Amino acid sequence: MTTTTPRTEILGEPDPPQPTHPRRHPVRVLAATLCALLGSGLVGGAALTTWAEHRAAARPLPADAAYRKAGSLWRAAPVDSLFPPVLTGPSAGPGGADRTWTRIALAPDADCSAALAADWQALLAAAGCTRVLRATYTDATRSSLITVGMVFTPADAPTMTALEARLPAPPAYGFTDAQRAAWATFVPPQAPVVVYTVSAFADGRRPDAPRPAEDLMKKDATGAAAQAGLGHEARALADRVGSGLTVLAAPPAPTAAAPTPEPTR
Repeated sequence: MTTTTPRTEILGEPDPPQPTHPRRHPVRVLAATLCALLGSGLVGGAALTTWAEHRAAARPLPADAAYRKAGSLWRAAPVDSLFPPVLTGPSAGPGGADRTWTRIALAPDADCSAALAADWQALLAAAGCTRVLRATYTDATRSSLITVGMVFTPADAPTMTALEARLPAPPAYGFTDAQRAAWATFVPPQAPVVVYTVSAFADGRRPDAPRPAEDLMKKDATGAAAQAGLGHEARALADRVGSGLTVLAAPPAPTAAAPTPEPTR
């Protein structure tokens, strides 16, 4: 067992100093409070702005606005989405034969006066013509050539519908007009565009005159162009390229709205 000597107090020893807090100036307190409120307002405002932009982007365009916007697809859409490098046509040939087409030529976008024949220019004078896109396809056997064209206009839907029934044989691209065998058109209801096709023999043979694809697709149709399926080629490519354009022109489906942000307190 050990013992210790009790500590004795030293008389006159001062108490240890107590910590003190600096007095906050009222002006500084007010400034800090205002900064905090301003920061909260900016964060809340940014959240509301982001939410509003999301809602605006998700909101589908009105039908007439979407239709007008589709008139600019010639410069807005990738070329491979307008003219796919390869197209397939299950049961698209004579007797339900399968078909495959490969793009072999692509023209730069062109003015209407340079790309269209005089009869097409005259017919489009009232509707207007913005730009023409063209490509050439061939079938798997490389025995046929098919021009595919898109004529973009600023016209409204009723004008385009009325125009479709009056269109003459389209011009060719990738072969001469004298080689044209069959032709077809497609006017999508979602876009102010005329899609046209015209088919020909790849060996340069010259039919008597270009005929509507439906004439050569009849069961009793005769002649080399009908038997070779050039009517089927023109019709199938017009439908497939036109359907692809319809998909590109269709307004996006509405998405679920983002939740409304809680108000910042």
